[in-house]
Amino acid sequence: MSAANPRALPAVEKVLKALGNQPIPRPLVTQVVRDALQAKRDAKKGVSDFDHFVRAIARDLAQMDRTRIRPVINGTGVLIHTNLGRSPLDESAVGRLQDIATNYNNLEIDLDSGGRGKRGRYFEHLLANLVDAEAATVVNNCASALVLILRLFTANTGKKDVLISRGELVEIGGGFRVPEIMEASGARLREVGATNKTSLEDYARAIGPDTAMLLKVHRSNFWMEGFVDSPSTEEMATLAREHHLPFVEDLGSGAMVNTDQLASLEHEPLPNEILKRGVDLVCFSGDKIFGGPQAGMIAGRADLVRGLKKEPFFRALRCDKLILSLLESTAQSYLDARSANEVAPLPLLTMIQTSMESLQARAEAIGKALEDLPIDWAIGTGISQVGGGTMPKSAIPSVTLELSSHRWKAPEFANRLRLQPLPLMGYIMEDLFRIDLRTVFPRQDDAVVATIRGALTESPS
Repeated sequence: MSAANPRALPAVEKVLKALGNQPIPRPLVTQVVRDALQAKRDAKKGVSDFDHFVRAIARDLAQMDRTRIRPVINGTGVLIHTNLGRSPLDESAVGRLQDIATNYNNLEIDLDSGGRGKRGRYFEHLLANLVDAEAATVVNNCASALVLILRLFTANTGKKDVLISRGELVEIGGGFRVPEIMEASGARLREVGATNKTSLEDYARAIGPDTAMLLKVHRSNFWMEGFVDSPSTEEMATLAREHHLPFVEDLGSGAMVNTDQLASLEHEPLPNEILKRGVDLVCFSGDKIFGGPQAGMIAGRADLVRGLKKEPFFRALRCDKLILSLLESTAQSYLDARSANEVAPLPLLTMIQTSMESLQARAEAIGKALEDLPIDWAIGTGISQVGGGTMPKSAIPSVTLELSSHRWKAPEFANRLRLQPLPLMGYIMEDLFRIDLRTVFPRQDDAVVATIRGALTESPS
């Protein structure tokens, strides 16, 4: 066919036949083919090489297929990796999830009366008990939890001002910033203090007739050192009570255990600790240190929690049956472990506690399984991070497997590993591709070997 003749385009069916079976639905394949042909038509070009044209579409389809959610081996050393789905879920919770998902369930049925029930009641009881709160509830993520809280105290009171320290106006990732979230709720941001120093007097001077609440945001994804200062939670709680104002803290990470007792970590404030210091409501994420699915938990005073649940906006933010089921299993795991004076056997907490000796043994076994391949390997040490905007000062010693391909430089080798059926993510340092084994499940060790073997021996997809 002539490239100069835009009419010399193959029929859609001819291209589809040449493509053969594809892993994505046929209607989507057809749309991609039509779009490719239309692009040629718009550019007033034909198809001079049919096979080349088909291969280009096949590459586009393969790239599209890789955007579907699939398992990935996390060798980055970042335990709560936002880009890789944050905290992995407990297998027992997922097993129960299948039973809930494939059957009808009592999501909003009261089995005692047969009438309509309240969604999420069991989890709310679990969470309130877990964090020693009068009451608790849950919405679809922590940002929406904060929005809901702000609406409760601003939309219904006629007061708009929310006081927050300039040193807590954080960006929480993905370009989302606390000030923007606050303004989206209809609240009016009132900054107090300076970036590095905010005093109790700064808050006191800013309180006026339009003040709706005091807000404190935990600096979970950064820290400041040097000439810095801020009032304690207890001092702010006292000030809020004196002026009859609600006091809320966005805690972010949702730790349920003393993190400093698990490994070489800093102590992450617990929700029950914050509530005991006089905070009226606390909110935190479900998919960070809590180790569950994406959710935004809220706990504190019973009257305020009831008010949140009466907000019309609450319905738009509520969790579905699957998320609630996973949250129930995760919270129950914490409470069962607390009864036994143990640490909950959740994947994230297990990873944090894994010994260097165990990681070393696994690295040696994986390395020996690679000895027939055109690759050099060595065992090194690394530093794992909690990640997910949590405990930025903490570093956990780890063991790495350091790889050097005989054929490809580290960036190209890393790309080939990502394009395997089970992608392997690591990081490059000193021209070596490194796999941090703390974030690789032991059950994935054979898959690590298979993925490396595929990257070294197979043609690129």
